[in-house]
Amino acid sequence: MDRRRVTLAGVTAAGLLALAVVTIPALADDRPAHRSALPAAVPAPELVAVLAHDLGISPERARWRLVRERTATATANALRTAIGAATWGGAWLNGDGSRLTVAVTDPAQAERIRAAGAEPVVVAHTAAELNRAKQRLDRAVPARASATGGQTAAPDAGSAGWYVDVPDNVITVLVRPGGEGAFGRLLAASGADPGLVRLITSTESPRPLSAVHGGDPYRIDGVTRCSVGFAVTGGFVTAGHCGRRGSSTTDLDGAAQGVFTASSFPGDDWAVVRVNAGWQPAGLVDGFAGGAVPVNGSAEAPVGASVCRAGSTTGVHCGLIRAKNATVNYPQGTVTGLTRTDVCAEAGDSGGPWVSGDQAQGVTSGGAGDCAGGGVTFFQPITEILQANGLALVTARNTGQRAAGSLADDAAAAPADPAAPTSRVRHQVPRR
Repeated sequence: MDRRRVTLAGVTAAGLLALAVVTIPALADDRPAHRSALPAAVPAPELVAVLAHDLGISPERARWRLVRERTATATANALRTAIGAATWGGAWLNGDGSRLTVAVTDPAQAERIRAAGAEPVVVAHTAAELNRAKQRLDRAVPARASATGGQTAAPDAGSAGWYVDVPDNVITVLVRPGGEGAFGRLLAASGADPGLVRLITSTESPRPLSAVHGGDPYRIDGVTRCSVGFAVTGGFVTAGHCGRRGSSTTDLDGAAQGVFTASSFPGDDWAVVRVNAGWQPAGLVDGFAGGAVPVNGSAEAPVGASVCRAGSTTGVHCGLIRAKNATVNYPQGTVTGLTRTDVCAEAGDSGGPWVSGDQAQGVTSGGAGDCAGGGVTFFQPITEILQANGLALVTARNTGQRAAGSLADDAAAAPADPAAPTSRVRHQVPRR
């Protein structure tokens, strides 16, 4: 790593893009009038290359998907504000990113949703209702492991975790084989409505993705290896399980880099590192097909959107957002409010950045599986880190950097809907 620069992605807390309701044309409809409804944008070619490879689609299809997802994100966020929590049931993209579905409990909202270019569906429960029930489960988990770095094992809840499953309008619980009794007792103690819960037997065993070996962008106290996340003025954010407040960091060569000024784990999984003089935070993410890509905002992508992460062990990998507000029961303790993906990761990738297009999403927490056979990985959303610490993060715009293309900065015609995927690249991650 260049000791004069910390190269990573960044956003400004107040720099959210204006969210306009725009039409999302159907996948099979190629008429110019529909194409013109999309915002002019050119995704960074490095991002396109990795996304195409990991999803097993052509570069043209990947480019089209990124532009479509940007539009869907703006539409979903605008509709959520307009409809309100009393009716909002959530939003998600279908498998190929061509259709945005918006769930509501009030059928009267259907026309508003259709006018915005999305597909309405009426559900029984609002997102707020499901989130409240999930919060009851979170609070019922027995006392967590010590947040001071002790080795106390987390109590067994009979489950690897749970999350709000927006498309199915339930709370999905991943119950370990033989763990039904333990989770049943937790559910009864929580007071959550059992009718909102769906049990799925799973052998997932998520663990934090730090490591204790070399070849990393930064080390903690000369021992643990993790990955830099997003640039903040004066430093960067990363995973909380990587280090405690007061822990020191060094670069690959052992040169002093900075110190952890805040850390939260378990419960959350975020940390802040203030770097020493001579280190300049930059609004980029490295590792994409040999280049860097810019990040110019933090608009939260919906379930079903593509997402890519960078890590010091396995480099860059992409996949899809599968669920939000996930609770994960790690051996060290329970972490809530994570985002679940089908992207692979391995030890040492912890703390690394996640992006959807040119929008920051979060930092790597942990997961199950690996990048040889595939797996699931969770990230801590960036918005919570910013809000909890009052941070202002660095963007490619506010540092004057420019890497390849930018969804926001390059004015060009939006790509037309390409033909069916032609790439023969094998999926690196199993699709669920």
